[in-house]
Amino acid sequence: MTVPPTHGPGSGPHDPQDPDALARMLGEMMGDPSLADNPQVRDALRQLGMEQLDPTQLAMVRQQVQAMFAGPAPEGAIDDAVALDLARKRVAQGGDAVVGDADRRSHADAIHVAQLWLDQVTAMEAAPSPDAVWSRAEWVEATMPTWIELVTPVADGVTAAMTTAMRGQLDDLAEHGGLEQLSRTPGMPQLPQGLDPTAMMAQMGPMVHRMGAAMFAAQTAEAVGGLSEDLVSGTEVGLPLVPGHAVALLPSGIRALSEGLEVDPAEVRLYLAAREAARSRLFTAAPWLTASLTAAVQAYARDISIDVEGISARMSTVDPSDPAALQEALGSTLFTPEPSEAQLRALASLETLLALVEGWVDVVADRATRQHLPEAAALGETVRRRRATGGPAERAFAQLVGLELRPRRLRDAANLFAALEDAGGQELRDSVWAHPDVAPTGDDLDDVLGYVERVRAGQGDDLDAELDRLLSEGREDRSGDDATDGRA
Repeated sequence: MTVPPTHGPGSGPHDPQDPDALARMLGEMMGDPSLADNPQVRDALRQLGMEQLDPTQLAMVRQQVQAMFAGPAPEGAIDDAVALDLARKRVAQGGDAVVGDADRRSHADAIHVAQLWLDQVTAMEAAPSPDAVWSRAEWVEATMPTWIELVTPVADGVTAAMTTAMRGQLDDLAEHGGLEQLSRTPGMPQLPQGLDPTAMMAQMGPMVHRMGAAMFAAQTAEAVGGLSEDLVSGTEVGLPLVPGHAVALLPSGIRALSEGLEVDPAEVRLYLAAREAARSRLFTAAPWLTASLTAAVQAYARDISIDVEGISARMSTVDPSDPAALQEALGSTLFTPEPSEAQLRALASLETLLALVEGWVDVVADRATRQHLPEAAALGETVRRRRATGGPAERAFAQLVGLELRPRRLRDAANLFAALEDAGGQELRDSVWAHPDVAPTGDDLDDVLGYVERVRAGQGDDLDAELDRLLSEGREDRSGDDATDGRA
């Protein structure tokens, strides 16, 4: 649908000083210019008080309606530009400061030292990406694309549910007397006759998509912007959010954490740098982890059951042209309370992977720092308590995808990697990340000693042969796909 261009004051059909300008505009938007001459339309606008709008208010209404019906539609289910803009504003409300030169140098030095310590305890190499010292806003900007990728399946489901709910309401109107019956509702102005609910839905479809995209952009911005206030490093949530797996520290978060501890801030900075650098090395050395973690989050989100009845009930009580009101009304009713079997499987996989990542980081960071930092053990316990009380990741996921996420088996995972190290050194400890088929599972966390014995039994030639077989099968699969594509 094409919206006619807006003319200047007094020069065309959208003259804000013309009392019939809004009626004509609505006629154009609905594809029926004759509505401008329909007395029922004018009566409806009069009963709504629209004829008393001053020129500025009328111009604003015109811009909002045009934006909803004819503005450029976002490509995806979430308006990423709006999400980023709102998240930046959310961060700015908390007084986010630009990272100063002194902070940048001290944190960059901490990363450099931590990398030297890690070189002594793991053969996993550092990521080639430059290190980063970020403000909260810089972290938001760098990680927002990944957040949007993770929550898009939820946004798709909610937008579809909103469309279904609205279509159902319009169908009910048509079945029971249509807009005439609605006009008889106490307090409702007389609506014009002859408007087809099906045609209205066709016109409103793009608007619903834009509202859904705007609503989820606002929700994503609130979650990610709020999360940035708690973080101390780029991937503290346990997900590979940072482009290129760069090691990123957030001085504002580290400073806030240090203020509650009786530990030298320089020690805190070094310990957290070691944890972040260890996580970066793991994501770099095991690229399959990124795909597996992302797939687990999306699998959970994709199978979310949307509460269509709840959405329908809420939509009947709010102004559909107000995305903020929609977000507030729908926020507590989007998801049905019981997870499906598929969601439970995805949740188990995700919790296991996060526990394994953080368990490995716990062990490796401890080995890297315990000879250098007197308070390394105490800082490790501080990090574990921080997670146990509901850390940043849990709050963010609960708000974005209805997922109460906590790596419940973190201590089991740490014990597993410590046991592997005791049995075969850092080489055996790190070898299990070589391929997803040899990585520990949730069942292995139930039987740590049995898993260690199985890995030890496969150590050496047998393990190398198994890895060669798995990698060879992957290469053959890719070659077969290429050959098939070539024949096609």
